[in-house]
Amino acid sequence: MKAIRVQHTGGPEVMELAEVPAPQAKPTEAVVKISFVGVNSIDGYFRDGRFRTPLPFIPGQEGAGVVTAVGANTKTVKVGDRVAWSGTLGSYAEFVAAEEEHLVPVPAAITDQQAAASMMQGLTAHYLVNDAHKLKAGETALVHAAAGGVGLLLVQLAHTIGARVIGTASSEEKAQLAREAGADEVIVFTQHDFESEVKRLTGGKGVEVVYDGVGKATFEKNLNVMRLRGMLVLYGMSSGPVPPVDPAKLSEKGSLYMARTTLAHFTATREELLARTSDLFRMIADGKLKVKIAKTYPLAEAAQAHRDMEARKVTGKLLLVP
Repeated sequence: MKAIRVQHTGGPEVMELAEVPAPQAKPTEAVVKISFVGVNSIDGYFRDGRFRTPLPFIPGQEGAGVVTAVGANTKTVKVGDRVAWSGTLGSYAEFVAAEEEHLVPVPAAITDQQAAASMMQGLTAHYLVNDAHKLKAGETALVHAAAGGVGLLLVQLAHTIGARVIGTASSEEKAQLAREAGADEVIVFTQHDFESEVKRLTGGKGVEVVYDGVGKATFEKNLNVMRLRGMLVLYGMSSGPVPPVDPAKLSEKGSLYMARTTLAHFTATREELLARTSDLFRMIADGKLKVKIAKTYPLAEAAQAHRDMEARKVTGKLLLVP
C-alpha cells in the first residue's frame, strides 16, 4: 500500500510517499480502508521529534473509512462497517490496523469527511465544555485561537450552552469566522492586547474559564484575566510548552485552578468514547454543530498540508485523501 513514511525527524520535508506492506489484523484489531485522514498539530509533534516514537513510522492519528478485515477475536466491528477513530498512529496511509475498541460507528447521516474531520478536534471541544470545565449558561469563557480547528467547534458548543464567548484571533478575517460561529466578542491580538481587552469587556471581573491550546505565548496573561477561583484549561501548546509554575502564584492571582488535559483521558473507556462520539455526531447531523473543512490534499501532498497548518494559512480542518 501507499503510505507516508518518516525515517528521521524534522520539518515537513521528511514525510515521503512510499510503498509499504499493508497491515494485517491482530486478534482484537480491524483493518480499515481509509477514506479521509485528519491532519492535526500532534502529527507535527511526532514528525519533528517533540513526541517520540520508534523510527521509521507512519504519522497520522485520525481518520474514517470502511472495515475490510477483522481479527479472530473481534466482537464490535465487522467487514463493511463504516468507522472512524482517533489516537491510532499510522493513519497517513491507504489502510490502517486499529484496535476495535478505538473504532466508533459512523451513522448514515454523517459523511466520511465529517467523521474524519471531527474525531480529534470535535471530541476535544466536547470534553472541554462538558468535563474539563463544565461550562454553564451565563458564564464567560475566553477561547484562544477561536478560528482554529478546535476553536470554531468550541465557540459553537459554548454558544449553544448559553455562555458568553470572548475569542482571540490573529486577523480580522479569522475574527469574523469566530463571530459567525457564535463568539460574542473577538479580540484581534495582533492589534490589541488581549489582557487589557478582556478586563475591559468583563468590567474588570475576568472570565470563569480560559480554554487555551496556545500555551507559552498566552500563559502569563491568562492568569491575569480570570476571576476569583477561575479555571485555566490548557489543552495544547502550539506556541511551545508552558514554563514551570509555582502553585503559590495561582493562590496570589485569586485561588485559580489549572489543568493540562489530553483527549485520551476523556475517552479512556469504550463507554465514554461511544457516548461522546454519539453526542458529537448527533449535533453534526442535526445541524447544531458545523465542521469547517478548509482543504483536502492527496496523500502525496502531506508535507504541503503540514506547511499550511504550521503557517496558519487556512482556517478549519485539513484532510488527506489516500
